[in-house]
This record gives sequence, C-alpha cells and structure tokens, in this order.
Amino acid sequence: MHDLRHTWATLALSRGVPLEVVSERLGHASPTITLGIYRHLLEEERRGWVLNLSELLGKPRTNPQA
Repeated sequence: MHDLRHTWATLALSRGVPLEVVSERLGHASPTITLGIYRHLLEEERRGWVLNLSELLGKPRTNPQA
C-alpha cells in the first residue's frame, strides 16, 4: 500500500498537481512534510531528470540479431 501511495504522489507532483493538494490528499499535517519527502523529485524534475513513466513501463527494447 505504501508503494502505491508513493507512486500516486510522485505522479501527481510530476504532472503539476500543486504541492498543497498532494499534501492534503496524503493526509500530511502540512505541505512542509510532503516537501521533505518528495523534494528530490521536484529537484530532479527541475533539472529534467524525470523519466517518462510510459517509457519505463513500456515494452522492453529488443536488440536485433546481427
């Protein structure tokens, strides 16, 4: 269950859902708590390091036979 919760929050933040909304939905006492947990994600996104989830979950690439 914890992994699903973390995944939801990660996806929501990466799609631009405001931190305050995510914090409220997670039941955190304040956005500061949420920010402390997900700060790395926000920093990575700002640097352009966040991978597209569909790329991660899509078909694996196959190497053509030589």
